[in-house]
Amino acid sequence: MKLVRYGPPHQEKPGIVDSNGQVRDLSGTVPDIAGECLLPASLASLNQVELERLPVVPGKPRLGPCVGWVGKFICIGLNYSDHAAEAGMKVPREPVIFMKATSAICGPNDDIVIPRGGTKTDWEVELGVVIGTPAKYVSEAEAMSCVAGYCVINDLSERVFQLEGTGQWVKGKSADTFGPIGPWLVTADEIPDPQNLKMWLEVDGRRYQNGSTRTMIFGVRQLVSYLSRFMSLQPGDIISTGTPPGVGMGQRPPMYLRAGNRMRLGIEGLGEQDQRVVAESA
Repeated sequence: MKLVRYGPPHQEKPGIVDSNGQVRDLSGTVPDIAGECLLPASLASLNQVELERLPVVPGKPRLGPCVGWVGKFICIGLNYSDHAAEAGMKVPREPVIFMKATSAICGPNDDIVIPRGGTKTDWEVELGVVIGTPAKYVSEAEAMSCVAGYCVINDLSERVFQLEGTGQWVKGKSADTFGPIGPWLVTADEIPDPQNLKMWLEVDGRRYQNGSTRTMIFGVRQLVSYLSRFMSLQPGDIISTGTPPGVGMGQRPPMYLRAGNRMRLGIEGLGEQDQRVVAESA
């Protein structure tokens, strides 16, 4: 299934994409694509719904974040060996974990706002993993049963805040609009191998990232198990699993986003995002 949330910001309704690419309204079936709706039994029940009986959403509605009420937005740093090399950092021996504020979450095609004081805003296409079953001390063998599905994430960063001054990754990753997710939450049954997905990102039509989840250092199975050792994972939690090479910081010379730029990015089977870059208003 391809699950969506559509409508004005903070007023999104649940929906599902049919075989013709039309969004159909699920608000009479579930309250939201969030929380208990992501439990295995709930997803199994949704999978039995006859889509042709659901109302078609007219026109081209705004797509919001594909998951609502996200409890934790967990990110993995330096999880592609070639990206670690372009950043001039060693390949980690275990996953590097940081958090992104949930207030950064926005829709897949919403404007990206460069924050005040930001001069080095960067892009990162990433595979998002959405938790569907609570996980605590889960083994690698059982970890994939805890995954509800996958989505595209643009893990935007303001490198000045992240790396200069006192640094701190969470500070450089958490500006409003720095966490577009979607367009769809694609359920795990449609993605049999999350470690073999092509991914890409373009700025103003030029492709900068062109990678694959094959080159992840720590795969989805390992990450879910590892994280569950340090915190319980709950339905709706999102894990952003790292980015392949080609980020702005890695260009020679470095290139960063400016107001007026346009980004397009996508992951095989998970859809595309399309974002305009704007400056924070005074």
